[in-house]
Amino acid sequence: MRFFFLALLFVSRLTLAQNKFDSNIAAFAAADQQTPPPNRPIVFTGSSSIVKWGSLAQDFAGKPVLNRGFGGSELSDVRHFADQVILAYKPKQVVVYAGENDIANDHSAQETCQRLIDLFTYVRQHQPNVPFDFISIKLSPSRRKYWPVVQEANELIKNYLAKQENARFIDIRPAMNDASGHLMGSLFLADSLHMNPSGYAKWVPVVKPYLR
Repeated sequence: MRFFFLALLFVSRLTLAQNKFDSNIAAFAAADQQTPPPNRPIVFTGSSSIVKWGSLAQDFAGKPVLNRGFGGSELSDVRHFADQVILAYKPKQVVVYAGENDIANDHSAQETCQRLIDLFTYVRQHQPNVPFDFISIKLSPSRRKYWPVVQEANELIKNYLAKQENARFIDIRPAMNDASGHLMGSLFLADSLHMNPSGYAKWVPVVKPYLR
């Protein structure tokens, strides 16, 4: 009986996690109906750092970019909804920013990397040749205690992608530092977690050369 209730609790938590983003996925479908997405877009997906990139289309004018980020998501959520936020668009390229929430929710660097591997493997199973790029996990001031895990996860992911075909690790961390090598707090909103326009302005010249 105890095993039954534990199994039921696990299923309930899994269902809750899945349903948490149902409204986001429904909103994407509605947006696609109202304004058809570009043919074979460059899909940007992941957590709130993608969601809040409101200037994405302007920053990469002339590129068929499509923002399909959903705030609060972990890499496992991107994997769960990969059919809807990535594969449905038959993208010419996939750009992911996620992992920060995984670590903040006490997943280890190894677990975070494995989640990225699960996502990458799933995407490649369905689109074997699609270019896949991962934006390094940023160092947010409000999550300073997680920085060692963030750095370790970044290295693990970087090393994994280096061994894959048509996959790249986009390291935005140096661009967010000042001349002394310290993270610039001025790039963040008052919550010291999400970036302001100055933060995204630092990302643009780093990410742009990687876009197809």
